Amino acid sequence: MSQTVDRALSILPLLAQGPADLGQVAERLGVHKSTALRLLRTLHEHGLVYRQEDQRYRLGARLFALAQEAVENLDVREIAHPHLVSLNEQIGHTVHLAVYEDGEVLYIDKVESRYPVRMYSRIGKPVAITVAAVAKLLLADLPEPERRTLAEKLDYPMYTSRSIPNAAAFLKELAVVREQGWACDLGGHEESINCIGASIRGADKRVVAAMSVSAPNVVVTAEELLTLLPLVRRTADAISREYSGAAPDSTTVPPEEAP
Repeated sequence: MSQTVDRALSILPLLAQGPADLGQVAERLGVHKSTALRLLRTLHEHGLVYRQEDQRYRLGARLFALAQEAVENLDVREIAHPHLVSLNEQIGHTVHLAVYEDGEVLYIDKVESRYPVRMYSRIGKPVAITVAAVAKLLLADLPEPERRTLAEKLDYPMYTSRSIPNAAAFLKELAVVREQGWACDLGGHEESINCIGASIRGADKRVVAAMSVSAPNVVVTAEELLTLLPLVRRTADAISREYSGAAPDSTTVPPEEAP
């Protein structure tokens, strides 16, 4: 039974490359055509494959409907929360999770610091979009035309001397973030607060959320906070794998890697 299921499931990635006839399916699976036909008929009955007029098979509409339903029912906050708590227990600093919605970047989860000095931030509250690490990560993933249009519409308040001053500088910063896959805010919103963040990606490799670690200078220096970047990135990668349903791989950041 398990071999039959394995063979049937092996047909789906084959057809994802394009329509194939019975002979091609049988050859790829290494089975007789009669066996391949039984498997295809079963998948066809469930709407997972469709037989065209030219007798070739392609992926069925039911498969796409199931995929869309699965994506819509994914809750990135629910998946991420245990990972955020685990990270917080290891390092003690405030951990945030944020998403991009309707032109704003919003915190959707927060795990408080164990230290007496804490950050003033609330779940559901928009972040300072031109300086926050999570905002940079989320906006950097937007298509270039959308990124540029948004950057030109934003205001650029100078919260501190380190705030990003204009659209050109912001677009340059987003290009760097897009390339390196992580972001920081070192005193850009508040002089005394530093933050580092990493992207959380879905199965299509697009950024679905961003997480960050923040701490005041009186607790940890910016340089010391940056040494935690590999751990933050590994946490984001773990959330990404669970969210997208991917198997663990060897692409995570090694413990000894410096930022």
